[in-house]
Order: sequence, then C-alpha cells, then structure tokens
Amino acid sequence: MDLIIRLDGTDGKTAAVYRALRAAIVDGRLPPGERLPATRALATDLGVARGSVAAAYERLTAEGYLSSRVGAGTFVAAVPQKKSRRRTPTDPLRPRADWAWQPLETSGAVRRPRFDFRTGIPDAGLFPFDSWRRLVTAELRLRANNPGTYGDPAGHPGLREAIARYLGVSRGVRTTPADVVVTNGAQHAFDLIARVLVKPGDIVAVEEPGYPPARRILAALGARVTYVPVDDQGLVVAGLPANCRLVYTTPSHQFPLGRAMSLARRRELLEWARCRPAAIVEDDYDSEFRFSARPLEPLHSLDTAGRVLYVGTFSKSMLPAVRTGFVLAPPGLRDALIAARQLGDGYGQPAVQAALARFLDEGLLARHVRRAGKAYGERHAAILRSLAEMSELDVVPSAAGLHVAATTGVNSTAVVAAAAKQGLALDDLRAYSDSPTRQGFVFGFGATDPALIDEGMALFATLLARHA
Repeated sequence: MDLIIRLDGTDGKTAAVYRALRAAIVDGRLPPGERLPATRALATDLGVARGSVAAAYERLTAEGYLSSRVGAGTFVAAVPQKKSRRRTPTDPLRPRADWAWQPLETSGAVRRPRFDFRTGIPDAGLFPFDSWRRLVTAELRLRANNPGTYGDPAGHPGLREAIARYLGVSRGVRTTPADVVVTNGAQHAFDLIARVLVKPGDIVAVEEPGYPPARRILAALGARVTYVPVDDQGLVVAGLPANCRLVYTTPSHQFPLGRAMSLARRRELLEWARCRPAAIVEDDYDSEFRFSARPLEPLHSLDTAGRVLYVGTFSKSMLPAVRTGFVLAPPGLRDALIAARQLGDGYGQPAVQAALARFLDEGLLARHVRRAGKAYGERHAAILRSLAEMSELDVVPSAAGLHVAATTGVNSTAVVAAAAKQGLALDDLRAYSDSPTRQGFVFGFGATDPALIDEGMALFATLLARHA
C-alpha cells in the first residue's frame, strides 16, 4: 500500500504523520482492516526517522484508530465515522437544469421487469456470442491492429469497407468506404452532425412524436427545436420552417409510431431540402428486421443533391454493447465530421471494429439478422393478435423494426403507471411528444420473453379495460 503524506507544518514529523494517518482513517481512505506498512518501511518511504512513525502509530493505537497483532502487523480499527456539524456548502459548480441525468428506461440502471415490452432492446439470447468471441479474441492478440499507435478517427479501414459493402447489399445504398465515418453508436453520430452543422440559435426540425435523445442533443447545443407532425405518409413537409437548417427523420420505421414514409413524401422532402441550405439526417435504426412488404429506397439513395446524412447503428441488429454506429457523410462534410470525432474522443476501439468488419464480411451478421428476424416476426404477430382483440385501441400499421404502436382514447399515462406496478413495462406514447395530446402505447418485443407474451398482453388488456 502506498501512502501519500505531507510532512509540512511546524509541529514536527511525528505530528505530521499522525495527522495524515488519522485523516485518512476518518474519511475512509484507509478502511477498517487495512494493513499499514511496517514502521521501518514507511519511515524509509517518507525520509523520516523510524521513531517518528512508531510514535504516530502508538498514539493512534492508544486513541483506538489502530490495532496491533503480534506477528501480523498494524491494522486500521473499526472507527465510527464522525458526523460533521458544519453545513455542507452549496456546490459552486452546477450543471444547467437541462443537463440533469435521468436513466433511460432501457438503461442498465433500470431493473428488468417480468413482462418486458420496452422499446429499443434486442434479444441477447439470439446473438451468436461464440462467433463474436472468436473474432474479438483474434483481434486482441498481441500486435494485432497496431496497439502501440492511435486509431483512425474515421474508423477502422476494414470496417468502413465492410459497412459500405453491407449497405449496398442489404439496403441498396450506393456508397464508398470514404463516405463512412464510424461512431460510438447512433447517438454519437447525431452529436457529431449537430456540432458540425448547427450553430446556437439555428432552427432545426424533428418529428412529432419522435425520438427524445436526438431532440435533446440538438437543444443542448443551442438549436431552436421545432416539432413537425407526422401523418400516415410520414413527416409533414409542409410544416417545416422555411429557414430550417436541419431536419431529423426516421423514414424507414418512424419512431415511435412505426409507419414508413411514402415515396411521394420522400421526394417532397428531398426537393424541399434541395431548394435551400438544409441538411436531412436519416436515422435508419432498425429496418433490418422486416415482416412484410419490400422496403422503400432510403432517402440517401434518392438524394441527388448531397443533402442526406444517413445514420445507422449495430445496437439493434447486434447488441447495444457493441457500441458501434456510422454516418454516411456527403463529401463536403467528411473532413469536418472526422475532425469533430478526433477532437471529441479521438477514435473508437480498433479491435472491436476489426472484429465487426470480419463479422460483416463472413456473412455472420446477415445470418444473424435472418435468424433473429424470424423470431421477432413471431413475436410481432403474437402482439398484433392480442391488440386486435382490444376495442379500445387503434393499431398503427408497421412492417419492420422491434416495436408496435397503438393509439387510444384511454388515459395511457395512468395505464402505463398501473402496469409498472404489476411488473409490466411498456412505453407511453405521450412520452415521445412535446405537446402530449395523442395518447397511446408502444410495445417493444426485442427483449420480451416469447413464453410470456400472451400472459403479459392479457394483463395489459385487463388494465386497459379497467381504465376505459
């Protein structure tokens, strides 16, 4: 054990050693049972006479702070902590009110409920851990990925190439490795985009209802956030402010309602952006899992003016713990995004990124998506069957992703609160709105135990009828 002891003061070395040790014991830095160095060893480290240390030990032992056992050494005794009678001063460093931390319902800080219909959580039980462990272990071997050097802030070159190939096959996105900037998940991508494109006071538009974390990032950076409604065709382009700098949208699987933006609306949005200096952030967060119909082309593929920044993540298709996402950047923004990435956190984890590149190139992700998609499709169908029997609900059509939404005239907030008391977790649609007038529920099925779906939905139906 190393002890840092200041020997300044005018009352001698013994008193200095005594004060330092006593303070460390009282404030808990030296916990009960901790073995102290021998007097000779500590005296040598401090450059003082052994007698000074021995005298300090004796005084602390006499006062009950230390105890000695013959042949074993000197140990910290169990000393009651003295409560200070002084008032704790107000912390002069306080964050802004809008930076108060609140755990997300999907975070590890929240205990998993019995009936888990929370959104945004994939089923870890479906993930091929053995294959992933093999790849990561291989990349962590000595001298792999040049561990003595810093990584590329744009991402591992092999992963950028693999992402470009994967998107071309799975989503019909025409891109090159140079377009890909690897990030620590989609949230990181949103933050980089906002830092590069948005100045304090700029007007940005988000969907209403929509994804709260993206809204919060934009607001935290000083943007003036405008909420634009969505209808059965997607984001209402006519509701966009003329001087809007950036539009955030989820066209493939609108979050949280679940509809896909129509082709006509996609073209209308792209034409709107082409006529002004505005960017579109296309968040394609979970459209790998489709249960019917062919997917529409992403905005990125339809864009001919270079206005779309396509953001993807592996948190849903693989696991949140992989903590990897990406943004496809137009040529004029690549260098700025890479510079922002380098300034913020330098670079990602080369070994994980290299393993992910092999996971993609060996076809393991495509195989996992097919297998997991089949399981999710069965859960999706089971929830829809249950919802169809509840006359109080209007189910929003959805053919992709890991959640289903339904609107209602019942007090959704009261139902969600009552469900939580019964060990059933689902999302209140009102939580995704700035003006929560539309009531409803969002049912995630990624983390749901398939054997408990029917029981959980039956419990929900009972609670819904009770509040109707």
